[in-house]
Amino acid sequence: MYAPLQQILDNPLAALAIVGNLVIIESLLSVDNAAVLATMVGDLPKEERKKALRYGIFGAYIFRGLCILFASFLIQFWFLKPLGGLYLLYLVYDHFKAGPAHDEEKIEKEKSWFYRNTLGLFGKFWATVALIELMDLAFSIDNVFAVVAFTDNLILICAGVFIGILAMRLVAQAFVLLMGKYPFLETAAFVVIAILGLKLLLSLVSHFLPGHPVSEALESEAADVTLTILTVACFLIPWATSLLFNWPQRPAGNRAAEARQADESVRQQA
Repeated sequence: MYAPLQQILDNPLAALAIVGNLVIIESLLSVDNAAVLATMVGDLPKEERKKALRYGIFGAYIFRGLCILFASFLIQFWFLKPLGGLYLLYLVYDHFKAGPAHDEEKIEKEKSWFYRNTLGLFGKFWATVALIELMDLAFSIDNVFAVVAFTDNLILICAGVFIGILAMRLVAQAFVLLMGKYPFLETAAFVVIAILGLKLLLSLVSHFLPGHPVSEALESEAADVTLTILTVACFLIPWATSLLFNWPQRPAGNRAAEARQADESVRQQA
């Protein structure tokens, strides 16, 4: 434990930069996770939805705690960084390949073997909670893999893992609302994921060419700080130009108005 702590104390800016990058990774990955979980509880009565998600968070803590134990083992493998980079780049490719219809994708619980075989035993509410726990396990492995790929400091890994839990329940909701108001930020988010994925993929240079000036530059404190500034700029610059010059344009206002009109229509019909 001393070595990771000493590493943080010796390079506090680099540690903060890494934590910042982990927050971004976890938050962006958790946007889709939160959307999936919200879809899964959508058919429950309104008073049971928050209750089901509340039970789910306990499972998330347990599963991510177990994943931390495996993280200390996983960080020994150098190839996880380039694999993590490829994984993030695949997410970007999958997003842009899917197009707008990707946003309409929904999880159909009835098609899940796990859900069908627990529904009769525990009832609809507890079957949904059980499925949420299963998805939490999948998300835990998914996000911990990305975190482990980014750093080999166990303290930062632990911080990143639990940030992921908060991101899924809190930060992700803010991202969803923000992207609803400024749709172009979704593109910026995946540009950030692409940058982070490329950074992880370039760890191959550091592994096969240790001591090379390029390797030293990629592993420097300045590189981590620059990366964090660049990822934040990907969001702030288009957001600022949109506010000042209305470019990129913000169609979210019309979308919100249409959503309100549709909601009113449903209420009138009811």
